[in-house]
Amino acid sequence: MFRSAGITLTVGAALLLSAVTPAWSSSHREAPFITEMPKVDNTDVYAFRSYEPGREGFVTLISNFYPFQEPGGGPIYYPLDPDALYEIMIDSNGDAVEDTTFQFDFNNNLRRGTGKTITAGGKTLPIALRYDGQVTELNDSNLGLIERYTVTQVKGDRREGTRTAVTSTRGGASLFKPLDNVGNKTIPNYPAYADQFVYDIAIPGCSGGGRVFVGQREENFAVNLGPIFDLVNFVPIQGEPDPIYSSGDPFPGGITQSQENQELINHYNITTIAIEVPISCLTGDGNGVIGVWSTASLPQSRLLKPNPTFEQPATQGGAFVQVSRLGNPLVNELVIGLPQKNLFNAAEPTQDTVLADFVTNPTFPELLDRLFRQPVNATLGTNFSTLAPTNFPRTDLVAAFLTGIPTLNQQASVTPSEMLRLNTQVNPTAQDRQHPLGVVADDLAGFPNGRRPGDDVVDIVLRVAMGRLCHPIPINGQPTQLGFCQPRDAPTGTVAYTDGAPSRAGQTMNRFPYLNPALRGAPRPQTQP
Repeated sequence: MFRSAGITLTVGAALLLSAVTPAWSSSHREAPFITEMPKVDNTDVYAFRSYEPGREGFVTLISNFYPFQEPGGGPIYYPLDPDALYEIMIDSNGDAVEDTTFQFDFNNNLRRGTGKTITAGGKTLPIALRYDGQVTELNDSNLGLIERYTVTQVKGDRREGTRTAVTSTRGGASLFKPLDNVGNKTIPNYPAYADQFVYDIAIPGCSGGGRVFVGQREENFAVNLGPIFDLVNFVPIQGEPDPIYSSGDPFPGGITQSQENQELINHYNITTIAIEVPISCLTGDGNGVIGVWSTASLPQSRLLKPNPTFEQPATQGGAFVQVSRLGNPLVNELVIGLPQKNLFNAAEPTQDTVLADFVTNPTFPELLDRLFRQPVNATLGTNFSTLAPTNFPRTDLVAAFLTGIPTLNQQASVTPSEMLRLNTQVNPTAQDRQHPLGVVADDLAGFPNGRRPGDDVVDIVLRVAMGRLCHPIPINGQPTQLGFCQPRDAPTGTVAYTDGAPSRAGQTMNRFPYLNPALRGAPRPQTQP
């Protein structure tokens, strides 16, 4: 027997409802090698038409790094890696090769080479902290460690293409990153402080300007993480009635949407790289659909110094090697096999055909079907020949993850590759009308057509993986059969799969950079401003 929230279920019923459970989380510690390098761990990518009022002509691109930032994690907190190259790539024509890249390069320096100092017994020495008073301004004089970065636009190949500097309209190409939210005594009004680091920018060859921000924000990935990895100690289907997450009858014993199920939101921070760019500067000669992915790369060699300094603990050399990659959420966790996870992080989209079998023939539904079909049938008195979708190859998943969906977000030229695809011709949905289930709920401006902060990608991916696209979905109010597969191919395709951790667009800001200001380190507990 399985027990969940005091409710006892038969083994068969519980397992029927948990038919997709091996790994749910976005790209937080998703591959063995990247766990050793959290500063370059790419956790989430967002790409969407800006829905801030008056900014509908722009696309916002967000890439998050450095997972599980404990708000009180001092004294160093969470600077990004000055040896790394952080990049957001855009494919305009569908060949799975970057046409535009925005590179972010960081530089962390001690003020006057020492940081803040204090005199003790006649000796002036550096203090142990990054600051010695309140921090409220750009390049605040109380800061001892200054974090700065540059943004470079590359047209063509990201290593050999044409490079030009992106500059702030305030002047200069060197931009400041704010201090992390250490607490109210050091930074009395963190939202106002962080707002100073939103820069209006001039992008070479691009009329209309844009905006950029890099800094700590509250983690926004909605997921019931711990219980999921504890062999799913809840029933992952909508329990209590919910007009957003289930259109049918609730399932007795199923999980209920609750903020108490959030394992990342309200607990951790993340470091956000965000840039807003006019649509016309990204679409090129394509059909208006762009492919987006983000990476982090490190120099190929590293020699640790026996006498390290603050700024030179090691000697770096060689070409940049890609160590982290993310487009669609959940791919490396839910789809890619354990032996290939490091390879996926290092691969280019043009190389994805090597790993295509994991999409066309996904292993996790088959594994659970093989293990649990017999007890499900015996317990429920059913005669399922399979619990998992049977349309092989899984053309529905190929469309969702590798090619885009025709008439929605497929590029004019199609090269199967793992990218987040956004149709920039689909008008943005105002924040108060966004549906967290995106396209499957007839909100065509949401995931998998790009991804917005309020899209509940865990629930969407669960439902799509178990065959939701084999059944009619509403498009402009009309049930539409997409034609990848048929309802008979997905016996549980209309089940309201959920992890019970709800996502709502209204829980984030309605303006750039959209993600909420970082949770403070002190005092705690806290409420988000």
